[in-house]
Amino acid sequence: MSGKDSAFGGNDEDRLIVSQIIAGQKELFRLLVERHERAVYGMGLSFFRNADDASDFVQEVFLKVYRSLSRFEGRSRFSTWLYKIAYNTAVNGVNRQKEYRSLAEEETVRDEDTPERRLLRSAAREAVLTALKALPERYRICVDMFFFYDRSYQEIETITGYPVNTIKSHVFRAKKLLREKLEGLA
Repeated sequence: MSGKDSAFGGNDEDRLIVSQIIAGQKELFRLLVERHERAVYGMGLSFFRNADDASDFVQEVFLKVYRSLSRFEGRSRFSTWLYKIAYNTAVNGVNRQKEYRSLAEEETVRDEDTPERRLLRSAAREAVLTALKALPERYRICVDMFFFYDRSYQEIETITGYPVNTIKSHVFRAKKLLREKLEGLA
């Protein structure tokens, strides 16, 4: 598995599963769900901010994917195709509801951390979150996809519809703004 496919499963494996599903082995769809459910759920949390809405989002996305599976042409990775469906579904849902929330807002706790480390990590996390929240939404989406979902500029273009140069500009500007906001904290 390559680094870019690690969060979403291998591309060749996904293509094989898709071809088998299209050939009539419908029960294999659960494998695609198992491989990609966590990433889609993470996107759902980013956009909808609560577990119930994120779970509903996952079901909606995989229903759309299942219905559209025969249209997957294999020109991109399956995960990119899936993510485009998820992103469009999320954007349409957010337009009806709420605003985007960065994946950086998800807190990770490590068992080996001391209370002091947890406190420092929490303070640093809060500073980064405050800085991220101050970014324009289009910057946050590009930063999330690039850094937290490990998507390439080309994949982000496919997913969001933003031109690659715009994405590069958004990531560059976001990093500059974050650096400026966080400089005084070091």
